Amino acid sequence: MIGSLDWMHWQWKNCPTRWGGQYTGYKGKPTIIFEAVTSYDTWIWHAFFGLPGSLNDMSRGETPQVSYEVQNRHYGQCYYLVEGIYPKWAIFVQAIKNSRTSQTKHFTRMQEAYRKDVERAFGILQARWAIIRGPVRGWSKENLQFIMMTCVILHNMIVEDEHDEDAAEPFDPNDIPTIPKKAHIYDRIPDQDTSVHRNPNRLNQFMHRYREVRCPLMNKNLQDDLVDHLWSMKLQADENDQ
Repeated sequence: MIGSLDWMHWQWKNCPTRWGGQYTGYKGKPTIIFEAVTSYDTWIWHAFFGLPGSLNDMSRGETPQVSYEVQNRHYGQCYYLVEGIYPKWAIFVQAIKNSRTSQTKHFTRMQEAYRKDVERAFGILQARWAIIRGPVRGWSKENLQFIMMTCVILHNMIVEDEHDEDAAEPFDPNDIPTIPKKAHIYDRIPDQDTSVHRNPNRLNQFMHRYREVRCPLMNKNLQDDLVDHLWSMKLQADENDQ
């Protein structure tokens, strides 16, 4: 599991009229989406800002390649914890609505508990930087992106400064956080040519990866395996306590 993925809307008070419809979503006012992935200590290690507020699907279908097993089933993709608005893809794991069994209820509680990391990070960002707490009055999208990314970098600097690396912490094999040491800011348009239509082998690899990422069956299998895995861990912990 990479981390908790979510987004927040930043109201764009001075949005140009010609863009009003594109940037107006369910909130009824023009907004710009800020997407982030956070770890348990609110470190923001993925951030993207600039999508219109009318968009709900921000995924490009790209994930790092990994290898692991859950309930004796092999998986070759990492995944994010997300809310129900995200599509049923192999890289997303949502909570289970209307859970009826003890297993699914336990899984949903665990999923929602870890999902609070990213929501807490958004709250800390808005509490620290008043400029992103209220409606933005800027005109240029580029300047707004600089403002948001500056707040993210300053936030990560504070998190890193407050983290005591020398402090003795109990080792838990079931909770091993990954905290990147550097933050990267990527341009919205890559400099290199990413077209794949001229290379048949590269195109086939891309299409295979594309189908794997968007596979709803893999999403269901991973969710079911995680439900069983977490439930077995809970039963084992209960036995040890007794």
